[in-house]
Amino acid sequence: MQQKTSDRIPRKINTNFWKYWTGQTISNLGSSVTLFALPLLVYKITGSALNLGIASAVTMLPYLLFGLLLGAWADRVDRKRMMIWVDIGRAAIIASIPMAARLGWLSVWWIYLVGFLHSTLTISFTSGEFAAIPNLVDQDDLVTANGRIQASYSAASILGPVLAGVLVTFVPLVSLMLLDSLSFMLSALSFAFITISFNASKDEQAEHKHIFQDVSEGLRYVWRHPVLRNISLMMALVNFVEATQNAQLVLFAKDRFHASDTQVGLFYTAGSIGIVVLSLLAGVLRTRWSFSKVALSALMLMGLFTLILSFTPWYWLALFIQALAQGLGILFNINTGSLRQAIVPNQLLGRVMSIATFLAWSAIPLGSLLGGFIISLTGNVTLVYAGIGILVMLIPFGFSFTPLGHAERYLPQKDEKQQEVPALDME
Repeated sequence: MQQKTSDRIPRKINTNFWKYWTGQTISNLGSSVTLFALPLLVYKITGSALNLGIASAVTMLPYLLFGLLLGAWADRVDRKRMMIWVDIGRAAIIASIPMAARLGWLSVWWIYLVGFLHSTLTISFTSGEFAAIPNLVDQDDLVTANGRIQASYSAASILGPVLAGVLVTFVPLVSLMLLDSLSFMLSALSFAFITISFNASKDEQAEHKHIFQDVSEGLRYVWRHPVLRNISLMMALVNFVEATQNAQLVLFAKDRFHASDTQVGLFYTAGSIGIVVLSLLAGVLRTRWSFSKVALSALMLMGLFTLILSFTPWYWLALFIQALAQGLGILFNINTGSLRQAIVPNQLLGRVMSIATFLAWSAIPLGSLLGGFIISLTGNVTLVYAGIGILVMLIPFGFSFTPLGHAERYLPQKDEKQQEVPALDME
């Protein structure tokens, strides 16, 4: 069902949204520093592509072990209160890295443990966050709102790696983690000032069952919905392939361009710039073309630019290509996230988000380990990047012949927004 472009533009954003937006933008600024510093720290300690792969795999492992249960749990608790305590916990965990370094305890195994615990808490936070956004904007504005939120996050991510790249020349690398720890505390404070609930209203909430029944209900809902199922399957394949590119970016920059630490930081900054630009365009593109055209084309183009990046001989051109590739990737994520929010009833959003993440990210640990092993075996990170680009182009092309090729047919009608959970027999 086509909707007027004017209907998609939010008329007013309330103060609760701005509190949410501000806190998460600050938090993302701190996290972008860690995103740059943590793999660089692993590389400096070990100098090993395999250890970089292990670090990425360990970070993803909690999604496989706990993702389903934590997503269902997030639907049973006060989401806002839970997210506040999770932010406090993440602040303490990240702060343990500079503390361990100061006491002489820091090792790559400590970093693995921090990554594991941090990701475990993040699962709960993300499940609550995903369900919070539909309480802040109308369904018609989800793509635009998610695009603007993602753009603001990424704007902070532009500054983060640049700031880290500059500061690392003056302060120890581990000390940069304190910025992320502080940002989590500020995020928790911003949530405390929000006056609305992040849960469905009482008349929408289902009767509580055993938590495993909640998980089972969410699994059936995702698996029997042709769009949600195919998104998860496609992303499992893409993430299996793409995991190595993300895990080995530090090694790629240093091996191919002999980049300094500051220049490595600019790779992360370039990606964030691309994310900002295409995030802001997400709403506009979605009003002109269908979900399928925008999302699947973006993913195929991301693969193409990854292939081009692998053979690019010039550092500054590589930064531009990295920006395009990362921006196209987030354009896909914004559209699929908004589609889930439009389709799924609020009382299922937490577990559906964690289930979708579980299914889509299940291949990342294996992909990271396999990619690190192949690079260690061949010593050729450029060839591996080229193979990644080709496969990322082919996967969404194949899925364009599934229900993802016409996903708009599965969007609920506007007057059905408050309907009860749809029947699971969707095919």
